[in-house]
Amino acid sequence: MKLAKLSQVAVVTRTDPQAGEVINREQVISFQFEGRNLQGYEGDTIGSALAASGIDIFSRSFKYHRPRGLLCVSGKCPNCLMNVNNVPSVRVCTEPLSPGDQITAQHCWPSLQKDIFSLIEKFNFLLPVGFYYKTFIRPRFIWKLVQPLLRRLAGLGNLVNQEKSKDNYSHQHLYADVAVVGGGSAGMSAATAAADTGLDVVLIDDQPKLGGELRLRQNRFPDPISSQLKSGPEIAHEMADRVTKHQQIKILSPATVIGGYEGGLLAIKKGNSLIQLRASETVVATGTYEVPWLFENNDLPGILLGTGALRLVHLYGVKPGKQVTVVVSDDEGLHIAINLSRAGIQIVAVVDGRLETTDSPALQELQDLGIPYFASFVPLAAQGRSRVRSLRVAPLTPEGSIDISQAKDLKCDTVCLCSLRAPSADLLRQNQGTFTFDSDLGQMVSDKVPDHFHAAGDLTGYRELSIQVLQGQLAGLNAASCIHPLKGAIFKSFEKATAQLTEKEKRYRESVRSSNLFTSLSGGKQFVCLCEDVTQKDISQAVTEGFEEMELLKRYTTASMGPCQGRMCLRSLAACCAKDTGRGLPQTGTTTSRPPIQTVSLGLLAGPEHFPVKLTPIHHSHARLGVKWMDMGQWKRPHTYTNSDLEWKAVRKRVGLIDVSTLGKIDVRGKDAGRLLDKIYTHNISTLKTGRVRYGIICGDDGIILDDGTVSHINDDYFYITTTTGNIDFVERWLNWWIIGTGFCAHVTNVTSDFATVNLAGPKARDLLEQLTELDVSSEAFKYMQCAQANVAGVPVLLMRIGFVGETGWEIHYPSCYGEYLWEILLEVGKKYGLLPFGVEAQRILRLEKKHIIVGQDTDALSNPLESDMEWAVRFKKADFIGKPALTKAREEELQNRLVGFVSDKLVGEGSSVVLDHQPVGRVTSARISPSQNRCVGMAWVPAHLSADGVKFEIQSNGKNVVATVHKSPFYDPDGIRLRQ
Repeated sequence: MKLAKLSQVAVVTRTDPQAGEVINREQVISFQFEGRNLQGYEGDTIGSALAASGIDIFSRSFKYHRPRGLLCVSGKCPNCLMNVNNVPSVRVCTEPLSPGDQITAQHCWPSLQKDIFSLIEKFNFLLPVGFYYKTFIRPRFIWKLVQPLLRRLAGLGNLVNQEKSKDNYSHQHLYADVAVVGGGSAGMSAATAAADTGLDVVLIDDQPKLGGELRLRQNRFPDPISSQLKSGPEIAHEMADRVTKHQQIKILSPATVIGGYEGGLLAIKKGNSLIQLRASETVVATGTYEVPWLFENNDLPGILLGTGALRLVHLYGVKPGKQVTVVVSDDEGLHIAINLSRAGIQIVAVVDGRLETTDSPALQELQDLGIPYFASFVPLAAQGRSRVRSLRVAPLTPEGSIDISQAKDLKCDTVCLCSLRAPSADLLRQNQGTFTFDSDLGQMVSDKVPDHFHAAGDLTGYRELSIQVLQGQLAGLNAASCIHPLKGAIFKSFEKATAQLTEKEKRYRESVRSSNLFTSLSGGKQFVCLCEDVTQKDISQAVTEGFEEMELLKRYTTASMGPCQGRMCLRSLAACCAKDTGRGLPQTGTTTSRPPIQTVSLGLLAGPEHFPVKLTPIHHSHARLGVKWMDMGQWKRPHTYTNSDLEWKAVRKRVGLIDVSTLGKIDVRGKDAGRLLDKIYTHNISTLKTGRVRYGIICGDDGIILDDGTVSHINDDYFYITTTTGNIDFVERWLNWWIIGTGFCAHVTNVTSDFATVNLAGPKARDLLEQLTELDVSSEAFKYMQCAQANVAGVPVLLMRIGFVGETGWEIHYPSCYGEYLWEILLEVGKKYGLLPFGVEAQRILRLEKKHIIVGQDTDALSNPLESDMEWAVRFKKADFIGKPALTKAREEELQNRLVGFVSDKLVGEGSSVVLDHQPVGRVTSARISPSQNRCVGMAWVPAHLSADGVKFEIQSNGKNVVATVHKSPFYDPDGIRLRQ
């Protein structure tokens, strides 16, 4: 599709082709914005395509719903947040345009152009700074009325309910000798210097192409290699070409470092990948941010930063406006005005905010272009509603005050703010680096660089290309010297560069002239924080109220706590605080920097949906039966084979078979094995007779239940224990931990994967088992809670007669290599007894009817055995066990809560609240419809005074209150007769 097919609006707002632009004007991309069909070019971002289509308003502000347009065009501010393809809060100024993109506005109604919530600004007297602490609190009922409205108005986008995210995330790990963060002139110079010493270097840059701001500068600089005059894009291209071709350098671009951590660890976001890079040394060359000027209505659409305007023009060929006023604070701002003018942009005027100006080549070139120049003028106010219409400026007196009587109105539709800079220093500050204000350079600069870090480029305060290149070279060589000594020509170049840099930095300091950051005006909104709509007046009010320390001021006003995380406002916040407190910027300081530096999705942090999956030795037999699967931790377990009612009936009336191979299985052997288990379990274990099984609870020092299971005494020095599925590794580590320092002869072996385990249960279980073993399994010979080693269908097994499901049954442990074989034999022989395999759902119903708890579901991190109605499993007469002191104390005190069984006529949801006087006082942990009781049975935590048998209480489930009755005994076979038959 050719250029002629673009909309007329897009053609009018495009410049002539620019050197270094990233768009392909021969390839058109169609997309939709708010239901309108628009077009852009391949290589456009969504933001540049919208700007080329004449869109002025990109968002509405958080608090007052004021219109906002493009500002930084680099993804650092909140002004361009939109919903893209149902993903909220996407920074469209950096998001690449794709065919068919669906873009909609957010945080406004009914539209961006006409947002009814903008009426809030007329009631701003009700929303003073910190209003959430001091407004709508008396009388107290007012807050309950206002809270729902504030919740609806809060937030910057709506999440779309999607069954499964379409994003495919991944995590990667990289290692390097030197990491260089920043792909500008300093970063590329550092990477090349370090790589030339033979080290492995990783260069990370957040732009799609290397070069940094050099790609935006069309003025000519001495080339760092040849000293010939070349444009910024030409120099950037040549330096990037050298870096790209270097065999020792790996480039991650576009990629953003989102955090720095101890041990040289950098967290990097690259697309949908989270890369964890560990480097021996790190060079930080992350540059600076422009700080918006403070003046009335400084947030109107059409007001954008100077580098933002250059990005639109030189990268995307988009005119930022028809009539542009450029506000500058140094000679670099003059060059931006010249760049814009040479690109065909009409410059109405250049307003220079410096009190002292000197003749410079840039100023002479500006005058040669015939551009009006206002020396020592500052902006007072922007006029306009949905876009700038004019800018009022006024001169500075020799003393630095503003002469409002000489104010002038400059008619324009765009204002470019070429302001002071703030270092992008989050990475250094997160690693204990500190910064102070340098009045000569007019910028915060580092006074302490962390160990194993090196700084170079703009963030040091020196914005001259030759200095930045030398700083990068020295930073790269310094990083290399920390790994191995510099020798020969490399060491000589290091010494030479050091001497050159010292001289150049001295000359730069003597020549630099910059302006103040803000003006002092009364009235009108001067926005310090664009994210949170915090004004200069708000800052002054907060300081007056006593919040004069930066950390407190930040939290009270919420300035710097929005999407930009202080990039656009932290310098202004500090300056306003310094002015109102009478302190200097060095004494005012700054706030703490914490990762992530850039916003990231939770999906990226969570990583790919690749979880370890464990399969039991019988897994494929289940699959052949067409089972419905469920995840239990890392294990795949059968949920149901047919349906839970049929499977329940088989166990209660005939015989059922379940795969419980996921149970933890641990061997404990040695002459002191019993003594160790006495220490670990609340029950007596060393007195357990050979061939017997005992239920046991493991507690922590605080008496809280950690795990439960069975302990089987196989022979004199051999105990075989089972654990819950989720605590296998923990119990193994717990046992080994408590062996240390005791001198016990006890050896712990995790044998979970060595054995398959099934539970055969039901009235016909004995009849079936007798067909396959010579062992006497009669009730007299093989009693409840006994164990024995035998052969079943020729397979060596450990038989344990236990009854988690409440019927006569055996747990059969056997070598996993026989897993499917014995399972299939049991199914085949069991056909004549009506055997059905049953899954976890039927097992849950069966165990619940017996009131058998599941640790982790019916208990939590605060549950002890006494409250859990399991005091019978605690032997206080034992000399000692882990948790005994805490449990002894708990027994002497009145229990606050109890775990009880209950019945109700209606099914309640697990997790439902137990309520008393409309207040939650407990929760339901388990609940099912019991086929034997024909009603809901369950377990719940209730206050102790509601725990007596027959007491009624209420459960709030699905918006309704359900009456439940405490049922102390098991719901099924309360005397355990069927277990012992």
